[in-house]
Amino acid sequence: MQGFYSKLDSSPSSSPLLGVGLGREGAPVPLSLAVETEKAQALLQTFSSASLLASAGLGVFCVVADHALQLSVIQHHLWLRAALDNATHGLIGLWSWAVVIGLRKKSDLYEVLLAGLLASIIDLDHFYMAGSLSLKAAVSLPQRPPLHCSSLIPVLCLSLRFLMWIGRLKDAWCSLPWMLFISMVTHHVRDAVRHGLWVCPFGNTAPLPYWLYVSTTATLPHLCSVLMYLTGTRDVISTKHGVAIDV
Repeated sequence: MQGFYSKLDSSPSSSPLLGVGLGREGAPVPLSLAVETEKAQALLQTFSSASLLASAGLGVFCVVADHALQLSVIQHHLWLRAALDNATHGLIGLWSWAVVIGLRKKSDLYEVLLAGLLASIIDLDHFYMAGSLSLKAAVSLPQRPPLHCSSLIPVLCLSLRFLMWIGRLKDAWCSLPWMLFISMVTHHVRDAVRHGLWVCPFGNTAPLPYWLYVSTTATLPHLCSVLMYLTGTRDVISTKHGVAIDV
């Protein structure tokens, strides 16, 4: 996968003092125009052939993994079924975030692993709700556990963003709320095939059609990347730190 890398800060053809850069033929170009051009190129990279191929691969993985989980050898073993189902949640979250940021540096690998971990640990609220470490009790709850309420997703993401602002965390962490968003949404959408989305205080929606789950999961990284662009998050990552922001 190939990410977009900001070179404005290090390019010899641009000068913050002069406010201009040099075009391909040496003609002066306003720095603001160069920045906007780079932003547009970054957005276009979100829909590059490599990015679309990675998303298509994600959709195929969803289908293959779900069919594999239906094998009788897996269905007859509760712990195995639960472990593989949770691992699938994690891999989908990991893959989705990899599509968003690209993989160019070692730190990018840590990010996608964290996204996968966040997508997996959501299911720990089953044990919290059951008040027991018994897997049988955790999977036979009378109602859905708290972290499976989809109304919490914007609340948690915005709260995390607010706490980061209060704590004055560095810009390198500015994508963390989006990572949480991707991890939770992919988990909830996959669960919604069987149970629907739990939207407090309105209740549960009807179960999602399987095709809608797969298509939503495959397109969500692109939607997230566009939203990051519109909110300036990708601009902060790319122009201030020169890190990969998409594939």
